[in-house]
Amino acid sequence: MYRGPTSVFVLFIFIAQTLFLSILIVTMITFDDDKQKKQLEILRHDEEEELLQMLSKHYSLAYIDLSSVAIETDALRMIPEDEAKVAQAAAFKSQGKRLFIAVLSPENKQLIEILTSLERRGFSYTLMLASHSSIERAWGRYKDLSYAAETKAGIIDIANESLEQLTTEIKNKDDVTRIVDELLKDQKGKKVTKMFEIVLAGALATGASDIHIEPEEERVRLRYRLDGVLHNVAFFDFETNKLLSSRIKLTSGMKLTVNKNAQDGRFSITVGGKEIEMRISMIPGTYGESVVMRILDPDNIAVKYEELGISTYLQEILLRKISKPNGIILVTGPTGSGKTTTLYACLKKIHTEDVKIITIEDPVEYHLSGITQTQVEEEKGYTFAAGLRSSLRQDPDVIMVGEIRDSDTANTAINAALTGHLVFSTLHTNTAAGTIPRLIDLGVNPKVISSALSIALGQRLTRKLCTQCKVKKVANPKDQTLLREVIAKMVQEGKQDSLTGLDTQVTELYYPIGCDACGNIGYKGRIGIHEGIIIDATIETIISQFPSEREIAEAAIPQKIPTLRQDAAIKILCGLTTIEETSRVIDFYDY
Repeated sequence: MYRGPTSVFVLFIFIAQTLFLSILIVTMITFDDDKQKKQLEILRHDEEEELLQMLSKHYSLAYIDLSSVAIETDALRMIPEDEAKVAQAAAFKSQGKRLFIAVLSPENKQLIEILTSLERRGFSYTLMLASHSSIERAWGRYKDLSYAAETKAGIIDIANESLEQLTTEIKNKDDVTRIVDELLKDQKGKKVTKMFEIVLAGALATGASDIHIEPEEERVRLRYRLDGVLHNVAFFDFETNKLLSSRIKLTSGMKLTVNKNAQDGRFSITVGGKEIEMRISMIPGTYGESVVMRILDPDNIAVKYEELGISTYLQEILLRKISKPNGIILVTGPTGSGKTTTLYACLKKIHTEDVKIITIEDPVEYHLSGITQTQVEEEKGYTFAAGLRSSLRQDPDVIMVGEIRDSDTANTAINAALTGHLVFSTLHTNTAAGTIPRLIDLGVNPKVISSALSIALGQRLTRKLCTQCKVKKVANPKDQTLLREVIAKMVQEGKQDSLTGLDTQVTELYYPIGCDACGNIGYKGRIGIHEGIIIDATIETIISQFPSEREIAEAAIPQKIPTLRQDAAIKILCGLTTIEETSRVIDFYDY
């Protein structure tokens, strides 16, 4: 039957409406399915998180949800991606040498292997239980590391194998000079990576504590600090220095485009299975950026208490003081005088499984097993004073504060010592006698200093004569006169027991020569020169009178502890060092 145009139009509208309703129904159904899937996923996620929270109590581990936590890539890179995924774990935060690791199960065998490896590398760790989705979120950050490796391949990677090979080839600084000179003959564009490796390997092989790269008017100077003394190693051109500086910036996380402001950075290298941390400082100079790379080698700071070079008499006094349950022990001296090494040695001496020790350091230079070590982060508000206050809430027996810099830290440390804690710290003064005036200057009440302070130890480091090449010969007249004056003063002060068995007539002394063993320097290794002042009745009496450094030194004479100059004289008479060397670190001539 024929239908007119109006009937066809009505039919078309009906079909269109029907089709539209069908599509709408299908769409609604699909939308509902997606919504249900999302709701199911949320439900499963919530159930997993709740389960992990319950398991955390079972494992005695803290629970963490990484969905709102910033993942630190520096921490993440400590565990390779493939190993992390097998272990169902991810390192998400670091504090110095301590890693915070999210784990699905602490009983995973691969995880246990990773933790053992981290301990061998000097790391400590805190495990926290997290869900699989949380850990997957952390794994997602590995792509950032991969991208960095891809875009900077060959620029920032340090070839540890190459470093190890070079350290076996280099015997002294002259070898570094020769290898650098040979490298400079090659095309400049191809030598920057090799140059960087040579500079690092040379420093490690020679036992340097610092690397200095200093642009001058016509050239750039490379120097190593060996046993506390800077030595020229090599010179190179400005173009090489520009490439080398960029290489150092990339490696240590500095900004390449910044060259008018000071920058600090750091990186780590592994040589011989040992992780060594490098601290980098760059400052703008007249002819370019001056670079200092500080080498934090754990072997250089792991010195035993008996090997510090402290005289037997003072060593016995110090041992009694550090064995007390409370009080404050202060080690004084300038930067680089070995104060931290002495503190570490003392901590290791008194550490037992029933003693709780916490340290606040800047930076953590050496990992001590069984001791809680924290690192100052001033940009985050974790200063020495803040760290000390926080540590007191951890119920420690012993606290080590890296340095007393201000009134807040000084007063908090003194109060800690007065409330049953043994406190170790350092102070920048020239002598042990300067400790008390310095504490008063920092605002510490003189009345409480005598109750809190157990001993102030003054310290310097002097180079030791090379045992392979030192030679004994008739002492020159000037040396004889100086040493005899010191000896006479010691006898006058009743300290002659410290001279027992020594040539007090000073007829012969040892002098440096130089050989292959010491790199033709004549000295190899360092030893401490020490003095000490204990708080006895005499010192306590004069503290309230705001005494000067000289007055305290005179009041301490009856304690019979040799001064820095007298201890240096004893080590000279023992053939350990020389007047010329000790006068570099103390005022030996003008006393």
